[in-house]
Amino acid sequence: MRNEKSLQGFSLSVVVVSVGLLSSPVIGHHSDAGLDMDSVTTFEGTVTEFNWRNPHVYFTVETTKVGSEPVEWALQMGSTIVLTRRGWARDSLSSGDRVRVNIHAALDGRPYGLLESIEKEGGVVISTRSNSPEVAASASTVAGIWSADTSKLGSYPGGFDGFFTAQLVLTEKARAAAAAYDPLSAENPEATCVGRPTPAMIVSTGLYPLAIEINADEDTVMIRSEFWDQERAVFMDGRGHPGSGQRFDAGHSVGRWEGATLVVDTQNFADHRSPYQIGVPSGSQKHVVERYRLIEDGTRLSVEFMLEDPEYLAEPMTHSRELIYSLHLTLSRFDCDPDATRRFLRE
Repeated sequence: MRNEKSLQGFSLSVVVVSVGLLSSPVIGHHSDAGLDMDSVTTFEGTVTEFNWRNPHVYFTVETTKVGSEPVEWALQMGSTIVLTRRGWARDSLSSGDRVRVNIHAALDGRPYGLLESIEKEGGVVISTRSNSPEVAASASTVAGIWSADTSKLGSYPGGFDGFFTAQLVLTEKARAAAAAYDPLSAENPEATCVGRPTPAMIVSTGLYPLAIEINADEDTVMIRSEFWDQERAVFMDGRGHPGSGQRFDAGHSVGRWEGATLVVDTQNFADHRSPYQIGVPSGSQKHVVERYRLIEDGTRLSVEFMLEDPEYLAEPMTHSRELIYSLHLTLSRFDCDPDATRRFLRE
């Protein structure tokens, strides 16, 4: 139930800084698990800390009720990269700022939550709305920086979590593993800055651009994402995959050209406890095939992938989306901070 309260002493020109959620527009976070995503808790208080680090920006708000001891809430936002592109900076909030926040609170009752929106005193406008990139240039090859056309993406309640929850058909072993998974514990790979391999970098293009670089001799293609600083070398020289004894965090990728379409085949993934952020593992049989081709005179890139992992997925998953050529963007380092990434853990 939404709990609305007036923020005493605030100007009538108060600005609502809408941070948004993964569903539309998306903001990455560890998991919806453990959070009450069906209701919004609203309270007011004073900022005591603003921590500008990755994978998530955190700030703390101290609030009091009459006759009660002060309570300090830890509130989670997106990464510095995402927030910077939405108008935030490391000085957007300061200790002593009076705010009213709308959050999705932790289900276990601890003072922790995912920020949905914030009202700040003084009428300072900080835009955080995310819009699809505009078509402003065209490419002659698949090389370049590409961002998802979010206007054409479906909406999945729960965002990144909800996307895979809706798309994956699980085996009994996968369902058991997901049921046993505690995302608020050190079992979560993100607690040690372990990111998520492909196809996560494709699914995350609504927030984090994808960069494709073709080596001058065309023996390799590099595919990079800001998301957890993921990168892969795609070997184009005709080699095959190594034996099953060699496994890699990002998998082993080989590629070929089918006309103007880049086809990337990746396998030999290292085991990962939760590559889809829903507690479903991946193992030695995980296999991803991606296809990249220019469309609409090079202003857009069609990206498709097929994901299979018979140990955990009862049937293959397929997905496609359009990315827009984003010549104006550069990739930033994610630089996951070990202290910041463990902050979501249940003590």
